[in-house]
Formats: sequence, C-alpha cells, structure tokens
Amino acid sequence: MLDQRPIAQVRELRVEFQTRDGSVVGVEDVSFEIHPGETVCIVGESGSGKSVSSLSLMRLVEFGGGEITRGRLLFDRREGGEIDLARADADLIRQIRGNEIGMIFQEPMTALNPVFTVGRQLTEGLRVHIGMSRARAEARALELLRQVRIPEPARRLKQYPHELSGGMRQRVVIAMAMACEPRLLIADEPTTALDVTIQAEILALMNRLKRETGTAVMFITHDMAVVAQMADRVVVMYRGRKVEEGPVEEIFANPRHDYTRALLAAVPKLGEMRGRPAPEPMRLLGVEDQKIAPIPGTDEPLLKVRGLVTRFPVKGGFFRRTVANVHAVEDVSFTLNRGQTLSLVGESGCGKSSAGRSILRLVEPLAGEIDLDGVDIMGLDAAGLRQARRDMQMIFQDPFASLNPQMQLIDQVAEPMRNYGTAAGSELTDRVAHLFDRVELPRSFLRRYPHELSGGQRQRVAIARALALNPKLIIADEAVSALDVSVQAQVLNLMMELQADLGLSFLFISHDMAVVERVSHHVGVMYLGRIVEMGPRAAVFENPQHAYTRALMQAVPVADPHRRKSEKDLNFKPIPSPIHPLGHEPAASEYEEVAPGHFVLTTDCGY
Repeated sequence: MLDQRPIAQVRELRVEFQTRDGSVVGVEDVSFEIHPGETVCIVGESGSGKSVSSLSLMRLVEFGGGEITRGRLLFDRREGGEIDLARADADLIRQIRGNEIGMIFQEPMTALNPVFTVGRQLTEGLRVHIGMSRARAEARALELLRQVRIPEPARRLKQYPHELSGGMRQRVVIAMAMACEPRLLIADEPTTALDVTIQAEILALMNRLKRETGTAVMFITHDMAVVAQMADRVVVMYRGRKVEEGPVEEIFANPRHDYTRALLAAVPKLGEMRGRPAPEPMRLLGVEDQKIAPIPGTDEPLLKVRGLVTRFPVKGGFFRRTVANVHAVEDVSFTLNRGQTLSLVGESGCGKSSAGRSILRLVEPLAGEIDLDGVDIMGLDAAGLRQARRDMQMIFQDPFASLNPQMQLIDQVAEPMRNYGTAAGSELTDRVAHLFDRVELPRSFLRRYPHELSGGQRQRVAIARALALNPKLIIADEAVSALDVSVQAQVLNLMMELQADLGLSFLFISHDMAVVERVSHHVGVMYLGRIVEMGPRAAVFENPQHAYTRALMQAVPVADPHRRKSEKDLNFKPIPSPIHPLGHEPAASEYEEVAPGHFVLTTDCGY
C-alpha cells in the first residue's frame, strides 16, 4: 500500500497566532504523510496542535487568526499533479475544500447552519462540486443518512439542526464530509460526542469507505481506544511538536516517549474495575504516587423516582395541532443513595438526558413521583420548586453554552448565591475564591471570561457554580464526554473528591461505558425511554443480562490494536422511532430480579 505516492504530505509546518501579548507558536516543525487507503491518527491533549495541523491542510487556520509561516503542504490531486496548499490561491482551495478534501468537525452545532434544513446542507456540496440535479442530490442525501444510521432519514432531511440530538447532528456532519467521496478525509474528534454503538458503526463505516475508495484518512482524537481501532500509523503531538510517530502496534506495545506512555496509562479501560467494590479515582498523567481511595457512600436513600413518564408533543398540520407524542421517558423508577453515584447509560435519544431534566423539572413530566430527601418535587408550586432547586443542581454537557459569554467568571459562580441570598459582600467574594480553589482553578481566572479558558477549565467553572449552593444532588449530563483523556481524568477525580468530602450524590448521565464503570456505585441501562437493566455496577458490568446491555459492551473499543472490532461484530438493531400516535399507551415496565438488587426488564421494549 505504501509504495504509492502519498496523497498528503506535511513538511516542517510552523503556524503562528498573533495575540495582544505578541506571537504564539501553535505548531512547530511538524512533518508527516498520509498514503492512499491509510489512516494516520494524530493524538494529543487540547492545545497540542493536532487540530491546527488539520486546519492548516484545509487552509482554514487563517480564519482563526493563524498564519502558516513556514513549511509545505503537498496534496496529490484527483486529476493528477501535486500542489502546495500553503501557496495555492483562494479559488483553487475553494474547489478542493469539500470536494477532494472533506472535513468532519468536532462541534456539530457550529459546523451546521441553523437556518437551513439538513437536506439543504447535505445537497449543497453535491450540487456545487459535482453538478447534480436537485432530485439526484436529494436521493444521494437520503442514502448518506441511511449509511450513517440516522432513524427516519426522510423526515430528518426536512428538519433543522436544533431539532436533532447531538449524536444525530454529528452523523449529519459525517454524511456531509463523505458526500463527494473525497480523496482525503480529515476527521477532527468526529466520535467524541457519540454513543459507543454509533461510534463503533461510524468507525466501521469510515474503514469501509477507506477500503472501497482508497480514501486517505487523517483522524484527530484523544481517545486511545479509537486510535487502536482505526489507525495504521500514529503521530503523537505535545505542545505543538511531534514527539513520536510509528505503526499503531509499535506505539501501543512499545511507546518510547514519556508523554505517550502517560497518555496510554490515563485511558479508562472497560473491565479494569473488576473485583473492586467501590468507585476509585482515575490515574492522572505524570502522577506516579497518586493516592487512590475507594468511595463507599451510604445506604441511606436521597432520591426516589417512581414511574416517571415524560412525553413531548409533535405538532403538524395547518393549525399546528398535536398529532403524535415523543415517548422520551417511559415508566422509569430508581433510588439513589446519599454519597453515591448512579449512572444512566445508553445511546443518544434513549431518554437519559430527558430523565435528568425531568427530575429537576426543567421539563415537566407527564406522570410519576420524585422524592428528594423527603420533599415531593412533583407536588411543588413555582416558589417551592425554586427553594427545592437549592438542593439539586445540574452540570450540562457543553460548558460554553451553559456559561454566559458576557459575564466574568466570578459573577457567574456568585450568581446562584446572590439569587438565593446565601452570601453577600466580601463573604460572597471569599466563597467564590474558595470554590475556585476547590475545583483547582487559579484565582487569577476570577476576572476572565469563558472564551479565555479551555474546555476542561470551563467545565470546572460549571462544577464550581453547581457547588455554590451546597446541593445534596448534582445531575451531571455528559459532563466529561467532550474532554481530553487527561482533563477528563482530572474532572472525574475532582467530582469523586467532592463526593468523598461533601457527601454529594451524583446522577451521572453518560454514554462512555469505561467512565461509567469507573465512577458508579449503581448503573441503569436505558433504551427507548425505559431502564432495561439496573443494579450494582459490578453486577451489570460483569454479568450483563439484557441483550441491549451486552450489545453496548460489545461496541466499546478496546485500547489494543490486536483486538479490533470488525463490522460483523457490530450488527446492532436499528433504533425504532420513539414517536407514537395520540392515545398510544405502552405496557408498564416489569422486572425480574436475577440477583440481589440486579433487575432486568421483562416487558418487550423492541430490542
């Protein structure tokens, strides 16, 4: 394979960014090449320069204030002939971008235009680059959505990005990048926000595309398990420089650089908690003498949820009447003990975030009982609910969206205390400074704005704000899904430390099975709005009983290139639609106790 001419060659690349404090070097003296049908994974933490390298190849780095000051970016065009992208004019770059080089961006909401339908955005590239008619482009768009396994693809074409879940939006972005069958596909953290099953299928889909069309793939990620699944060769970056490069087997079996070894050690691995009764903090990059103490929690119930049902109306017709309902949460019951973590895990659209929001009554449940430390949450009026929310707080998935871009961080963390009158004046300032110490942020950040922080630092601010009112319960909705391995480990350890010190209870909503295994006391697996399996973490992970739980486990990539998943391992059933006509009443959830505290759904849920 590698005797062919490379499709892309990066030679001694240097990129600089101009700031108020002078020039900052984003990438320094980076060189690598990508051959036809080969996947090169660029790995490293946030700020290592891996995304800057990809944006330079697309010549998009200039739109972010960067400048290519040295180096060559050689690209072998479809029509033959090698060009230097670093010196090419804007018109030529526009022809190549999206047509011969496709890019999958990390954040799907910013990559999609909120005012155009999904169908319009998918067909645009096909009509501009390939000259397809509207009808042919729409047929191809439908086929692409089926390829990336979006349920009800014909309906999605008419929807807008805000009407789709995060996982679905990311699949639309992947379909757009693959539309013109590019020679080089640059994938910048394309599976970070996806569930394990969707991630496994997307990786298999990209592998198949690579095999069938000879497309070269430049895959940027911080997930070493994904690297093991995808890569032919690996380039490890640290602080803007390449520190190690080699075949994937060599990098995993015999990493030479200290940073590569530390990166591999920080990855949470499914199965490593076997035989350990309670959650334990994760190993941090470069910390050898880390003290690891388990967190047992208590057996005293804090939150009891019984028969929770949440549905969303589907409007249609000229008068926008309700024509059907989305059954987001269907007859969900569980108990969370004080000082413990209960994780809800499942694919996007399974109802886990809706369940979390329903408990806080950020969305109004249709039925059910919610008891938080003896308070009936469902029976409260607006004033009572406002008081109850002092005891229950939420950490959202995207800290940039949940923080106000126009407010300094000190004011954002102080706001809950001002609203509830729990502190004022110098006491308020001292409390905010103490919270910053607590989440290990320097006090110099108090006067900063959200855009001046990295993703991990912003998530710490969100945690500090959630702690401001000393809550008993924190609902963490995909709170670490978009973070680097090392930052994720720091944030999870911080949450566990706070749990040990303050006796906090966490409802941890996630699709990352390895992280869930690491932090949970109890686990509930959700599918189509129902909990299909619930029990102690060891019981669910070591002895999964429901077919869907086993499928989820099967999909988790393993950080070992010798244990790659093939497409035949990943034959998941398509997810049925959660939309049902008015008047449809599903059967009640019935469970069988297969072991003490370990329950499995016996009602037919369609899996």
